[in-house]
Amino acid sequence: MKFIIKAWAVLCVTVLIGCSDTGGNTLGGGADGGSQGSVDDPTSEAYFEASVGDRVFFAVDESVLSAQARDALDGQATWLNSNADYTVIIEGHADEQGTREYNLALGARRANAVREYLIGAGVGGDRIQTLSYGKERPVEICSLERCYAQNRRGVTVLNNIGF
Repeated sequence: MKFIIKAWAVLCVTVLIGCSDTGGNTLGGGADGGSQGSVDDPTSEAYFEASVGDRVFFAVDESVLSAQARDALDGQATWLNSNADYTVIIEGHADEQGTREYNLALGARRANAVREYLIGAGVGGDRIQTLSYGKERPVEICSLERCYAQNRRGVTVLNNIGF
């Protein structure tokens, strides 16, 4: 019996190690969850995520951009206008409160608000797509406001068309 328990424990640890994320990515980071290039290269995805920022946050049940969100999007627009080899997908997300349908619609409104702002800042509309995940891809999982706040977001996911 002890052998079976030890074997089960070894198997569980092996599975956990195999599932661990050694790349430093976090859940819900974006469509592919990763980045390319160096944070020192101002034309890289890694630089964009680390220095410019790839997400903005929204208030409860809102799709209106805050002043802080507009500042972040100004930085994104400047970067995108300087790096024409990239298109983007704007992901709209919501917290777990509300129905699936409501949150999909809310995520779509959030993604469209980000898209419209970037277009207004000079980024070509043909370079921007939107996608709503609603509450289906939380970055934080708990029923507390601090978690909900992290899930109410718009994420700009880069796609390098130069490759």
